[in-house]
Amino acid sequence: MEDEHLATWYRFLKAHSAISRRLERDLAEEHDLTLSDYDVLVQLSLAPGRRLRPVELARAVLLTRSGITRLVQGLERAGFVERVECPEDARGFLVALTPAGLELVRRARVTHLDGVAELFADRYSAGELATLARLLERLPA
Repeated sequence: MEDEHLATWYRFLKAHSAISRRLERDLAEEHDLTLSDYDVLVQLSLAPGRRLRPVELARAVLLTRSGITRLVQGLERAGFVERVECPEDARGFLVALTPAGLELVRRARVTHLDGVAELFADRYSAGELATLARLLERLPA
């Protein structure tokens, strides 16, 4: 039984790794973005006012505070995000999506969703996806 559990676990890890690598490659080739870059842009595009505190952004994309700082600096240099004053905290700032960043995330979303469909969603029936979603809800989030 333990061997079966480990085999399933390894299969899950390998699938996640393979899909992530392919999504990363597609985003890099088409839009010069990493998967983490894309995730940051998506999170900002969905946020109220298209802006978040760095700590909120780090939580949303599952990065450390220092990791998000480096990532945001690169996106800022490229003109896709900017730092803006935080109205509630004069010492703090928010990371805001620029118009160029919004346009990029809209274009990259097509590439990403095509990859998710090809590598994941299209391989299952609607019923299987619903079952998988219920099973995955049992895992820590």
